[in-house]
Amino acid sequence: MDVTFREDESYYLDLTPCRQGEKEDEVIDTVPLPVIGTVPLTFISPTSTADIPHTPSTMPSTMPSTTDIPHTSPSHHPSLIAPLPHVYHRRKPGTQPTIAPLLPMLSSDSDPDADLHVPIARLHGKARCTEHPISNHVAYDRLSKPHQSFIASLSEISIPKTWQEALCIPVWAQAMKEEMSALEKNHTCDVTSLPPGKKPIGSRWVFSVKQNQDGKVERYKSRLVARGYTQTQGVDYQETFAPVAKMDSIRVIISCAAILDWELHQLDIKNAFLHGDLEEEVYMSFPPGFVKKGQERFVCRLWKSLYGLKQSPRAWFGRFHKAMIKFGYKQGHSDHTLFVKRNEGKIVVLIVYVDDIVITRNDTNEISKLKGLLSAEFEVKDLGKLRYFLGIEVTRSDKGIFISQRKYVLDLLTETGMLGCAPANTPMEENHKIDQDSNGDRTDAPSYQRLVGKLLYLSHTRPDITYAVGILSRYMHAPRVRHQEDAYRVLRYLKKSPGRGLMFSKNKHLRIEVFTDADWAECHDDRKSTTGYCTFIGGNLVTWRSKKQSVVARSSAEAEYRSMSQGLCEGLWLSILLQDLGLKEEAPISLYCDNKAAIGIAHNPVQHDRTKHVEVDCHFIKDHLDKGSLVTPFVHSRDQLADVFTKSLGSDAFTDDIHKLRMIDIYHPT
Repeated sequence: MDVTFREDESYYLDLTPCRQGEKEDEVIDTVPLPVIGTVPLTFISPTSTADIPHTPSTMPSTMPSTTDIPHTSPSHHPSLIAPLPHVYHRRKPGTQPTIAPLLPMLSSDSDPDADLHVPIARLHGKARCTEHPISNHVAYDRLSKPHQSFIASLSEISIPKTWQEALCIPVWAQAMKEEMSALEKNHTCDVTSLPPGKKPIGSRWVFSVKQNQDGKVERYKSRLVARGYTQTQGVDYQETFAPVAKMDSIRVIISCAAILDWELHQLDIKNAFLHGDLEEEVYMSFPPGFVKKGQERFVCRLWKSLYGLKQSPRAWFGRFHKAMIKFGYKQGHSDHTLFVKRNEGKIVVLIVYVDDIVITRNDTNEISKLKGLLSAEFEVKDLGKLRYFLGIEVTRSDKGIFISQRKYVLDLLTETGMLGCAPANTPMEENHKIDQDSNGDRTDAPSYQRLVGKLLYLSHTRPDITYAVGILSRYMHAPRVRHQEDAYRVLRYLKKSPGRGLMFSKNKHLRIEVFTDADWAECHDDRKSTTGYCTFIGGNLVTWRSKKQSVVARSSAEAEYRSMSQGLCEGLWLSILLQDLGLKEEAPISLYCDNKAAIGIAHNPVQHDRTKHVEVDCHFIKDHLDKGSLVTPFVHSRDQLADVFTKSLGSDAFTDDIHKLRMIDIYHPT
């Protein structure tokens, strides 16, 4: 097992800002220092461009050589990056600084600002508090030794930001060579002259790391990515749509795996997009770092899809879909990236997110056979048991499966300069209302949008920030300083428990339960209401949502009724997904609501004058009530689990609600 829960400890931890016996220092200011501008990186290359001898300007017949990559000793690498300006902060006289470690696995504290690139942080002209070390909020003593190694590996990985930097590091330079070799092997492109009237698209290098089940680096990935945003529709691309796995579907599969004790296997398809065939005529400039003197006027004619092209996802998924159908699998009705095969009462389930694959269910022989078929069709790497998927850490114990984005949170805090900030108890102050603030000072829109986008992705495993992030996302087009400060409040809350996530327990049933709520006329800008709902399968939280309603509700009952309708849609989709997984519903869907008027309208829609404008919703819910596929029990407001998705609660109520949602933190110090 990856983690052990001790019987003499509370299952839900009491989270406090400081360790027992420590005195919390006075907070000077929690607004992070901004970056005045991008700090230029100075690179020292053993072979400059000027040193390359001129070659005759003749057309090459093959892709450029992958052997002419400059190599330097790793010892030269630290000196390549120019140092950032110092960030100063105030300390109390006579006290020793306590600085949060950049790598949380280290036992001693280190300076988080050393060699730190902070693209999101903004300047407010005030000092940042660094007297709240992250070590107060993250610990790893509960984890097994193998999983500690896995977590340490995730925390220590450093990824280059430019191709020049990558070429100076041997492992990344080798990864770039392998990518170029894969392009040649797959006959992705040919080198040719640019025809008249054609315009080549550019390209760039993107770097990432794959880990194996022990947490060790499996592969350093260098991807050559085309600048597809320069393509023209109707000229070098046509259709672009391709499905990707819903995160909701992935959570449902993990929940069912925890309840029914399924094994979860993970595969990775190497160079997935290179397998798709292009129908359009597309030209691309030479890959950066591989242009030789005399070859500047030549381009690459693409025959197969490449990462970054508009049509690449569609071309790749079309190829993968054909392969799965050939293997005898059927596409799911609830999620088109889900493939299922039934054989003599046994089932195999596969779900794919671009090139990352999860396989589960109870037919071990068919799973092994499927791995062989995929390996014969594509270049596949078997990553073993599911541990790390799309930035989500998966931990298994005898009590169930725990998922979190611990590393993602720590990286985000580091990137924004908030690793040493004072933690907050809630993501938003109690009863705090946010509006357009039309007269407020504007803030940097790109940095705000990037920060909120990262928080939106984090909400896939952190339902506790869903409401706050949903409110902040309403003002992406014209953010103000006030909105930026509210976004930093969410970061301060994340600082308190970076490792908090969802626990999928081994319960004894698969009942679908939906809790719906609404905050009537909550938005001060247009007085539209906010819908909130959360759904459970087998007592485990699998989906949730917080969204502003599209029309103005005339009463609280109407707002609640619209929420019930949306919650029912989610419950019905979960029912279809369970059928795709070969599971049967054990009971009607339970739709919990704390508004008796809305429940009354559902059962007896007789108030025609007051409800005719929501008649479609009325008939929709009433129809399922008559079929017996739905029940609508009343739930008291104090037991309404969807409250956290419709309003900002106080610390006690908020903590109680997220505990009921089965959110825990296995990394928090005891």
